[in-house]
Amino acid sequence: MLTLKDKTIFVSGAGAGMGRAVSLLAAQAGATVIATDINKDKLNELSKKNIITFTLDVANKDHVTDFFDNNSAFDGIVNMAGWVHHGQIVDTNEEDWRKSFQINVDSMYYVIRAALPKILLNGKGASIVNMASLASSLKGFKFRAAYSASKGAVIGLTKSIAIDYVERGIRCNAICPGTIETPSLSDRIKALSEKLGSEEKARDWFTKRQPMRRLGQPNEIAQLIIYLLSDDGAYATGQCHVIDGGTMI
Repeated sequence: MLTLKDKTIFVSGAGAGMGRAVSLLAAQAGATVIATDINKDKLNELSKKNIITFTLDVANKDHVTDFFDNNSAFDGIVNMAGWVHHGQIVDTNEEDWRKSFQINVDSMYYVIRAALPKILLNGKGASIVNMASLASSLKGFKFRAAYSASKGAVIGLTKSIAIDYVERGIRCNAICPGTIETPSLSDRIKALSEKLGSEEKARDWFTKRQPMRRLGQPNEIAQLIIYLLSDDGAYATGQCHVIDGGTMI
């Protein structure tokens, strides 16, 4: 069984979906988990053994800097906070575009830049896991212009950090999942149902584009992340780990 015993793991976007699944699974694996989210109410449901919750807006540079200034070095950083904009380029105004990058990319820049100095000073190394997507530089998806551009940037950031710090014991990987059953997906289903006429048709649209003809589950993604955080994943860095139900076949 994979273990994270004696490791302290930071997780953003921990209040729901894959971030919540990672937090719970990491705690079960023996880690002390610092679970953060912008939504305080969602964090209340995460009051479990080995999980300490903090309300944190990772898209706010000053908040992130203060948080890491007041915490010790982490053994793992899991950047899960994200936002999905639905629309083609002509449907995407500047506010949507900037919000996509602010939440999906800038937040990772703030977190990693603030966390790394203490990690490097500590000298024990660390594993950083960034949530990317198939909708990125890997594959084109309809109605994902801003989202795909931001997630392509995440992949570039991940590879840059991996090569810059590999000799100092820092590993950095990206997760590129297929369509996962999360609250975010529920919002996208509702948005698509307005065009297709019903939520049933919208859900069917998402499911049928998966070769396995089913949606992924948060725990399936979380288990891969736990592997990358653990010592068992010590030889993996700088990669986009695709876990997609066969979409990229």
